[in-house]
Amino acid sequence: MTSTAEKPDVTTGTAEAPVVHHWIAGAPAEGSGRRFGDVYDPATGEVTKRVAFAEPSDVDEAVAAAKRAFATWRETSLARRTQILFAFRELLNASRDELAAIITAEHGKVLSDAAGEVMRGQEVVEFACGIPHLLKGGFSENSSTKVDVYSIRQPLGVVGIISPFNFPAMVPMWFFPVAIACGNTVVVKPSEKDPSATMFVAELWKRAGLPDGVFNVVHGDKVAVDGLLDHPDVKSISFVGSTPIAKYVYERGTAAGKRVQALGGAKNHMLVLPDADLDLAADAAVNAGFGSAGERCMAISALVAVEPVADELIAKIKERVATLRTGDGRRGCDMGPLVTGAHRDKVRSYVDAGEAAGAELVVDGRTVQPDGEAAGFWLGPTLFDKVRPDMSIYTDEIFGPVLSLVRVGSYQEGLDLINANPYGNGTAIFTNDGGAARRFQNEVEVGMVGINVPIPVPVAYYSFGGWKASLFGDNHAHGTEGVQFFTRGKVVTGRWLDPSHGGLNLGFPQNA
Repeated sequence: MTSTAEKPDVTTGTAEAPVVHHWIAGAPAEGSGRRFGDVYDPATGEVTKRVAFAEPSDVDEAVAAAKRAFATWRETSLARRTQILFAFRELLNASRDELAAIITAEHGKVLSDAAGEVMRGQEVVEFACGIPHLLKGGFSENSSTKVDVYSIRQPLGVVGIISPFNFPAMVPMWFFPVAIACGNTVVVKPSEKDPSATMFVAELWKRAGLPDGVFNVVHGDKVAVDGLLDHPDVKSISFVGSTPIAKYVYERGTAAGKRVQALGGAKNHMLVLPDADLDLAADAAVNAGFGSAGERCMAISALVAVEPVADELIAKIKERVATLRTGDGRRGCDMGPLVTGAHRDKVRSYVDAGEAAGAELVVDGRTVQPDGEAAGFWLGPTLFDKVRPDMSIYTDEIFGPVLSLVRVGSYQEGLDLINANPYGNGTAIFTNDGGAARRFQNEVEVGMVGINVPIPVPVAYYSFGGWKASLFGDNHAHGTEGVQFFTRGKVVTGRWLDPSHGGLNLGFPQNA
C-alpha cells in the first residue's frame, strides 16, 4: 500500500537534530546508536529530527522485554485489561489535536486529514474495549457420560507490527489495540519517515497504566524488519506496505513458523455508470484521488467512465481541481506535500511517463504554485484522460496525486477491467441503479466495495483487507478477524468422576 522503492537517508555519528529513540520496557531506549535516519518536515524540506535505526541487538532487547511482560499480562483479568483500554481511549481522545499535529509535521497531510486518521484509529480502540464478549468460548455439558467439552481462546505471545508511513497512527491502531486486549504483548516497527506518532502513543499507553513491556517500539529499516521476521519468540507479524514487500514479509515470516497477515498494494478503481449523479461522482473522484496527496491505500487512482459520460465527468473534475489549494497542511490548505523528496520525484516521473505514452494531461500538478516553502516536496493534483490499460500510470501503484480516467463502452467492460487487475483492495461504483449496484458488489473481485462511497474503509467492527495481490495471509485487519488472528483456539475435554477409579482400559476412548 505504500511505496518503499526509495531508500531512507541513513547517517552515522551525531548531529544537532533531536533523536527519536526506541521505546522498550516502558521507557525511551537509545539502543546501539550506530545508525540514524533523517526525518523531514515535508512542507519545508528541512530535517527536523533523526531516528535511531535498530540493530539486531535492539530488536532482541525489545522482544525480550515483551516476552517478560507476556508472562503476567496474559494472566491479567479481562476486567483490568478493559480498564486500561478505556483509560487509553480517553487519553487518546483528549490528545487528538496534538497527535494530528505530530502527523502533519512529519507526513505532510493537512491537519483535518490527520485528525480524521486519529479518529478512525480510535474506533479500533473502542472496538477493543469490548473484547471480553469476543473472547468467550463454547461449552458442551455431558458430551459423553460425565464428560464436558469446552473451547477457549488464548493469546499468541509476542506479536510484531510493521506499519507504513501513510497512516502513522491509524494503521498501527488496526492491530495493537486488539492484540493487547487479547492478552498479547507488542513490538511495533513504524515507518522511519514519520516515527514520532508511535512514540507519542507509547507515552499514552504508559499514562493509561499499561504494564512496562506490553507495548514496545523499535525504529529502522530492513534490519529491524528481518529481526522481527526471524526472531523465534515473535509469534505473529502484521504488516501493511507495498505488494513486493508484503510478499517478502509473508514468505519469510511463515517460513519462520509465524502467523502472518501482510496487506499489500492497491490500484483502486471507481466505476461511473451513465445514470450516476455526475456532480456527486466528480466530488468523490477529487476527494478520493487527491486527499492526503494520494498517499492512501484506499485512494481512487483509476476512474472508469462508461460512455457517454466521460467528457462531462472530466470537465466537472477539472473545474473542482482548479479550486484546490496545495500547501502547508498547517495553513488550512486542501492538500499537502508528499512525504519525501525522493517519493515526490518518483511520482513526478509517472506524470512524465504518462504524457510520453500519449495520455491526455488535463491538469498538470508539476506546475503547482504551493502555499508553502519552495523547498517543500510539492506536486499538485494531476488529472489524465484517455488512459490505456497498458500505460504505467494505470498498471503501477503510483501512491501520489495522479488520477487517471479510462473510457469504457459498457458496465461489463468496466467490470472486466477491474477484475483483470492484479490488485483487489478497494473499489467503488457510482450509479442510481440498485440492480447494477447489487450486481457489482456480487461480481467484483475486490475485498472492500463502495456503492456511491468512494473510500469504503470499513468501520472497526468489520475487517479491513483486500483480495488477490493486496493481501497475503488468511486474516484481514481488526474486527472479528483481528480477534481470530491474535488468539488461538484450545479445546478441553474434562471428566469429573465420583470418588472411585474407573479401572484400566487400553482401548481408544469411545463416546457412550
